[in-house]
Amino acid sequence: MTLEELLLQKRDAIKARWLQAVLESYPPDSRRFFKKQKDQFANPVGHAFSTELENLLQEIIEPSDPERLRASLDRIVRIRAVQEFAPSQGLSFLFLLKPIVREVVTDAGRDEDLQREMEALSTRIDGAVLAALDVYMTCREKLYILRADQMKNQVSALLRRAGLISEVPSWDAASEEGSENHPLNST
Repeated sequence: MTLEELLLQKRDAIKARWLQAVLESYPPDSRRFFKKQKDQFANPVGHAFSTELENLLQEIIEPSDPERLRASLDRIVRIRAVQEFAPSQGLSFLFLLKPIVREVVTDAGRDEDLQREMEALSTRIDGAVLAALDVYMTCREKLYILRADQMKNQVSALLRRAGLISEVPSWDAASEEGSENHPLNST
């Protein structure tokens, strides 16, 4: 039996253990809510994890579409990026898959072919981590830009209210070109 066949056969169990491991990174109250609430609208985070971990697992086992992998990573990483996880914590969900798969492979026996295929799978997981890092950094960059813009707007509004700055009237050079008193027209 190939590694791919073994993992496809055990996919549901692997996904369940992987989801459990990911949810363990959250506080107990959040973890209970994510597990208990099945409605995707009441629990969009839990639903996204459940759906996208399954998609990720499928793409890692049988790589077919790098864009599908990236889209699944994007949905999970966006959630973790705004939750103020450190980058290592935010992306750790991918590394959690390795020991789960290793245990499934070890339970299947010590076949050398499985071990070689496991190395290839490990490389694919590492590639997914690198893609997730790109997504994570893009999300955090956007988040920081949004926060900086929000702070600039708040400071500007406070300064305006305090009378320390005022709006500068706009100058329309085209309407004043004909004016003989315009400073640029005097010789």
